[in-house]
Amino acid sequence: MLELYDQIQAAAAAIRAQWDHKPLAGVILGTGLGNLAAEIKDPVAIEYPDIPHFPRSTATSHRGRLVCGTLAGQPIVAMEGRFHQYEGYPLKQITLPVRVFKALGAELLIVSQAVGGMNPHYQSGDVMIIDDQINLMGDNPLIGVNDDRLGPRFPDMCAPYTPELIDAGLEIARQENFVAHRGVTVAVTGPNLETRAEYRFLRGIGADVVGMSTVPEVIVAVHSAMRVFGLSVVTDMCLPDALKPANVEEIIAVANSAEWKLRALVLGILQYEADRARS
Repeated sequence: MLELYDQIQAAAAAIRAQWDHKPLAGVILGTGLGNLAAEIKDPVAIEYPDIPHFPRSTATSHRGRLVCGTLAGQPIVAMEGRFHQYEGYPLKQITLPVRVFKALGAELLIVSQAVGGMNPHYQSGDVMIIDDQINLMGDNPLIGVNDDRLGPRFPDMCAPYTPELIDAGLEIARQENFVAHRGVTVAVTGPNLETRAEYRFLRGIGADVVGMSTVPEVIVAVHSAMRVFGLSVVTDMCLPDALKPANVEEIIAVANSAEWKLRALVLGILQYEADRARS
């Protein structure tokens, strides 16, 4: 980890050269939230290859640029597309943008992901506010010699997602009149989807949804002492006794149809944090 500090500073300096503001939050726009970037006011878009040490996004539907500007009246930096372990990147590189958010001054991470639903009470198109997580990626972005400038050797994970923000998100959903579940996400490497036996196992260990991202970024956000709000959009149901072959186009279409719910939650949480900062 000792090599990360200089990489973080170089990336942050490149961003500041084009957008010299302190963001309230860093936002990772996963599948289903990509269009939110179009609502950012006074945007400064920076392609990932133009930011030192940023990987390139190769995932379907991920644009691959950082958009800086104002959303809900608050300064933010937003990743329009993220990185995944299945693309061949190590977790330290995948999570580098979160550390750059922190270096720029952000104290909040908002992260979204598309997931398969394993809880039989969920339906495709539902939104789940993440309450907890399980890491089954076989790796951890904190492995290596710890750099105390970035965070503690043994960060506590008793509440990786900020409880106050979970409650705020549930209240926003009630006010907007849509269902938002509260549950546990499990991260696997992918890129293949799971077998019926694997879905049974993942459900059996306590997961409500399964995805291929988010968990590493949240580990690093906790290591960086950031507040975290996480969202999952259920793009397909993964019930082992009624399993159907997955269709990527359908998954993306379902994620896009739920965008209005994710948008309401992100904008609401940004306003909530801005109000909290002023109080």
